[in-house]
Amino acid sequence: MNFHLLEQYLDSLNEEYGIQGLDVLVTKGHETVFRRMVGYADPEGKRPVGPKDFYLLFSCTKLVTMTAMMQLIEQGKASLYDPVSRFLPEWEHMTVMDADWQTKGPFFSPKLSEPAHYAKNRVRIMDCMSMMAGLTYDLHSEAIEALLKEKPEASTREVVAAIAKMPLLYEPGTRYQYSLGHDVIAAVIEVISGEKFSEYLQKHIFDPLEIRDLTCHPTEEQWSRMSAMYEFQPDTLEMKPIKADNNYMLTPNYESGGAALAGTTESYAAVVEALANGGVGRSGARILTEESVMRFTHSVTTGRALQDFRWGRFQEYGYGLGVRVKTEVVPGWSPIGEFGWDGAAGGYALVDPFHQVGIFYVQHIRNFFEGYSVIHPRVRDLVYKGLGR
Repeated sequence: MNFHLLEQYLDSLNEEYGIQGLDVLVTKGHETVFRRMVGYADPEGKRPVGPKDFYLLFSCTKLVTMTAMMQLIEQGKASLYDPVSRFLPEWEHMTVMDADWQTKGPFFSPKLSEPAHYAKNRVRIMDCMSMMAGLTYDLHSEAIEALLKEKPEASTREVVAAIAKMPLLYEPGTRYQYSLGHDVIAAVIEVISGEKFSEYLQKHIFDPLEIRDLTCHPTEEQWSRMSAMYEFQPDTLEMKPIKADNNYMLTPNYESGGAALAGTTESYAAVVEALANGGVGRSGARILTEESVMRFTHSVTTGRALQDFRWGRFQEYGYGLGVRVKTEVVPGWSPIGEFGWDGAAGGYALVDPFHQVGIFYVQHIRNFFEGYSVIHPRVRDLVYKGLGR
């Protein structure tokens, strides 16, 4: 193994893009084969990036939420093909907007008054996992705003019930649109398990893997270790320091299945490592069967849904059970079937169960799209080059 090219690339990112701090951890089997922390965790440049630094992980949460749902599925407590209404009755009779949603623009969200008709298909667990349920990512829909006005501390279950009141964009199971589907899955997990989403993750994933610094609710001490967050300014090409805040956590009691987690690099990488090793962590605990892990290595989007997903940085990927899945041999050095996701502040997770490789790259920058289209695939390829693949 020789990671000198990866080291050089990571060290160049401050000069090239102004990235103040970053951290990368790579595992092979149950061994950490590469770790590099670059830069500073504060805008003043006085606190070097360290192993105890905390990060808001945003959509990197989705990989953990999917792991939790697959645990319940392999236990026979749910099926991929179960209607969501089996667990959340308010999802029984959904409506679909009459108009073609794509003519309205990529970020269109229907109003309650949008002309709509009853859906022919039921929203299934699989549809929510694969972003094919017809939902949007509108956290400020009329139904949610009305709920929060009445109940400012609404629970996960209550917010997800409000989401069900809004018209769907399209017939469930027919198209792809990145959405709040994983937040719905968090509510399903609560109903099936009888536990709060955060409690379920702690008991069934974090504790078995001996993870201590991964949580939906950072303590005061953990907040004190939060790495500085920045927002990229496209007009000036500057990284502006901003308040580290998770705007996806709508209330103190709302635990977003799509964006709730915060933690350290080592803590999140422990989940990635377990998945890369067939569901077994470094602690020796099994969090998923190998069969369940391998379900993540297949894309479920086909036809129009795959066209909806495959744009920009996803040209070589399809979308599976809550994860991107590599489906094309080239470009890129990673194998077909590797999977993972990223986060709104630039976190990037890759799971390769075929070679037992796990990659977790983290920075803390909002609105920096070149991080996804250039830096993530470059880090991926340099990892595999360093591994000698």
